[in-house]
Amino acid sequence: MKIYSFTLTFFLLLISISSFTCKQKEPFSSKTIFLDTIKKDIVLLDTIVVNSVIVETPTPIVFYKEKVHASYYHDKFNGKKTASGSIFNNSEYTAAHKKIPFGTQVLVTNIANNKTVIVTITDRGPFTKGREIDLSKTAFMELSEQKKLGFLTVNLQIIKE
Repeated sequence: MKIYSFTLTFFLLLISISSFTCKQKEPFSSKTIFLDTIKKDIVLLDTIVVNSVIVETPTPIVFYKEKVHASYYHDKFNGKKTASGSIFNNSEYTAAHKKIPFGTQVLVTNIANNKTVIVTITDRGPFTKGREIDLSKTAFMELSEQKKLGFLTVNLQIIKE
């Protein structure tokens, strides 16, 4: 009985020591590889393709948020003053966001069809729960496949502040 007790104790000690010495530094996940690949949320690109047009970017593109809801301005806001002081025009490529600074260019990508537009933040909003960004109608319609749908699921990437 003593031999079994000694063997069992030795075996448990061996397992506990090996579990401490063989631990990974970081748990494996696809997110870890993703972050390592893009150098902590920054893609080191100098050009991007927006609707078959190559656009040069002076600084790296920063991933801001993924899988967020976007909506568009109603026509009644045309000609009204925005929070930045500019006059809103639904035919321009502008947007409203609660926190992103005015004048920042944002690459908006529709997840469903991979279409992209670049918009400039000129206003504050949206003030509807669950919505992240309000796009001008022109920008929204360029992203949308179904013209009657009032919101899209998009990714936001900051191009230039």
